[in-house]
Amino acid sequence: MGFLKSIGGVLAALLVLTGCGNDTAESDNGNGKLDVVTTTGMIGDLVENIGGKHVEVSSLMGPGVDPHLYKATQGDVKTLDSADMIFYNGLHLEGKMTDIFEMMSKDKPTIAVTEDFKENQLRKVGATEHDPHVWFDVKLWIVAAEAVKKELIAKDPDHEAEYRENYEEYVLQLEELDKYVHEEINKVPEDQRVLVTAHDAFGYYGQSYGLDVRGLQGINTLSEYGSKDVTDMRNYLVENKIKAIFIESSVPRKAIEAVIQGAGKQGHKVEIGGELFSDAMGERGTEEGTYIGMVRHNTDTIVRALK
Repeated sequence: MGFLKSIGGVLAALLVLTGCGNDTAESDNGNGKLDVVTTTGMIGDLVENIGGKHVEVSSLMGPGVDPHLYKATQGDVKTLDSADMIFYNGLHLEGKMTDIFEMMSKDKPTIAVTEDFKENQLRKVGATEHDPHVWFDVKLWIVAAEAVKKELIAKDPDHEAEYRENYEEYVLQLEELDKYVHEEINKVPEDQRVLVTAHDAFGYYGQSYGLDVRGLQGINTLSEYGSKDVTDMRNYLVENKIKAIFIESSVPRKAIEAVIQGAGKQGHKVEIGGELFSDAMGERGTEEGTYIGMVRHNTDTIVRALK
C-alpha cells in the first residue's frame, strides 16, 4: 500500500505540473540547447556524446544510486516536466517510475533507449522478464546510441548532420572499447573466468565476453536475498575454489562480506577483487564517470583480480 500511495502522490503532482507545461518545441533554458533529462548516468553520457553542443543534459540518478530502488521526488517530477526530451532505459530498470514516463510521453518525447532492441538480443529471465543491464554488452549499447541519434534528429532536424557525425565518431570509440574488453578478458585463463558479484548485473557482459557470471541477488535488487542464498554462494565459492568476489558501487556490501566470512569458516579464503560500477557510473570528472571509462575500469579490475 505504501508504494501505491507514494506513486499516486507523485502522479497527482505530475498531472498538475503537466497541465501548465510548456508546449513549445524550444527549451526555455535560454541557451538554445535541447533540455534533455535522463534517468541513469550511462544514458546521460550517451546523449551528451551524440547531442554535443546542442544539448543540456541532466541525469536523475547519480553515482552510487540504485535505479531499481529509486523513488522519484517532487523535484524530479518538476525536472522531467520542464525537459524537452526524456530518455530512460526501459525493461523495468526504473520500475517505480514507469507510470510517470507513460504520463510524460503524452506531452513530449519520452524514449526508452532499448525500444528498438530485438527479442533475440535480450537476455530472458524467467517466463516474461528481460535483463535490463544491456549497457554491459558494448555492441548492444551501440543499438541504444542509434535510438538516441534517431530521436534527437526527430526533435531537432536542423542539426541532423552534427548528430549523425557525433554518433559515427562515438560508435568508432565504442567499437574500440568492445575490442579492448575482448582482448583483456582473453588474458584470463578460461577456467578462471568466473565473475561473482552482489547482484546479477553482468549477464550481458559475461555472455558477450566469455565469463561465467554469478550474482548473490537476481537482476533486480528489489528481490530480497536470504540466508540460503548466502549459504549457496558460499558453497559455490568453496567447491569451485573461487578466490575473488566483487562488490558494486550501487549495492551495499554487507551480503558479500557475509559470503566471504562464511567461506572463511570453511577454510577457504576469498578476497574482494575490487569495486565494480554496475547500475551507476562513477563521479563526474573521473574516468569512471563516463561510460567508456566505467567499462574499462570494470574490465581492468576483473582481469587483474582473476589473473
